[in-house]
Amino acid sequence: MSIGDIAGLIAAIAFAVLAGFLIYPLIRLGKLFDQLARTVKDSGDHAIPALDEGVTTVRQVNKSLEDVNRISSAASTTATNVGALADLYGSFLGKPVIKLASSAYAFKATMQSFLAKQGGNARKANGKGGAANATKSASSVPNTAKTGATKTGRE
Repeated sequence: MSIGDIAGLIAAIAFAVLAGFLIYPLIRLGKLFDQLARTVKDSGDHAIPALDEGVTTVRQVNKSLEDVNRISSAASTTATNVGALADLYGSFLGKPVIKLASSAYAFKATMQSFLAKQGGNARKANGKGGAANATKSASSVPNTAKTGATKTGRE
């Protein structure tokens, strides 16, 4: 055996020891990759049903939103119709009621004025009235010519 053979033998032994030390980390790295592959597979197996449930939930929410849209559309139409009906009743019944109320007010004011004048004439006839009472009663009665049919009772 020559020195070259001994040096080659030492190099081969050193290489075998080095390979032996490197096998353990490589085996552990292989186990890590196997575990990583298993984890990815399990995640995929669990993610697909979760995604399916998510899609189902989104479909149900969309269906519910369509129902809500139909309901809100119907409510909007109903509100519009009620507003139009209120306007119709207001124009159909409101103006005649206002005219009737103003006519009743004018009649009442006229009757009060007439009765006040009748009362003032009776006092004059009895001699108890005098000019001060006639002026007082005439000023306390509203002027029906000004307030008659134009009053709406909203004072």
